[in-house]
Amino acid sequence: MSKPPRLTLPAAARAYRLDTDRGSFAVHEAGEPVRGTALLVPGFTGSKEDFIGLLEPLATAGYRVVAVDGRGQHETPGPREEAPYALEELARDVLAQVRALGGDRVHLVGHSLGGLISRAAVLRDRSPFASLTLMSSGPAAISEEQQSRTKLLVAALEAMGDDMPGIWAAMRAHDPEDAVADSPELADFLRERWLATVPEQLIATGRTLICEPDRIAELSRVDLPKLVLSGAVDQAWPVPLLDETARRLGARRVIVPGTDHSPNAEDPATTARALASFWDSCRACS
Repeated sequence: MSKPPRLTLPAAARAYRLDTDRGSFAVHEAGEPVRGTALLVPGFTGSKEDFIGLLEPLATAGYRVVAVDGRGQHETPGPREEAPYALEELARDVLAQVRALGGDRVHLVGHSLGGLISRAAVLRDRSPFASLTLMSSGPAAISEEQQSRTKLLVAALEAMGDDMPGIWAAMRAHDPEDAVADSPELADFLRERWLATVPEQLIATGRTLICEPDRIAELSRVDLPKLVLSGAVDQAWPVPLLDETARRLGARRVIVPGTDHSPNAEDPATTARALASFWDSCRACS
């Protein structure tokens, strides 16, 4: 799971609810659209807080940046049934969020599962977008090892979805013994985020991660600037596979040194510079 580098919003950012024609979504926003607007879509078990470290540097670079909790995720409520969390439904949510933001075309960034949601949105309608960034997000289902772990989690949620505290305790009991302990503040946040996320959202999106087909050939035909950004190590989609994904897409490729699956949280300064550089290049070529 992504662990935000901090939990306090920068002074220039604000938290509010973005009202759309598909419901209201909890967001964090910073900056003015001097050079453009970006929408940041989080991954599986994640939330808008995973992008806190990006808000200030991207706003300073001249971008309006909006990070969102998806339907049923953390501070955005959702129904206790699985159908509203199908990939195409979540893609429609992204398109509704972009419509609600208004203004010029939007730079879309999807982290992990958020990358699969974002590409589905672009494949449905590319017209509202200025670019697409797939951050630590691969061409199809996650690696076999991660599929096995996710299947166990989905099975636990199906059997015990009304006992989210119990599932959380079981998950944390399997943390590596040599793992660096979270601060008490971060530990409390991670638990509360888990408890606030709708179990059916996790079941449906977990199945997406296990079963998603390869849609890179289809995406490569979409005339849109693309970036594949990742850490130097990735358990969900191995880095060589992400390299190949960028080649197939004709996309810019950036690796953030010293980071794993969440460069947005592990090294937000370097990640923000890479995003701003890519978005600036999109403006220069438009």
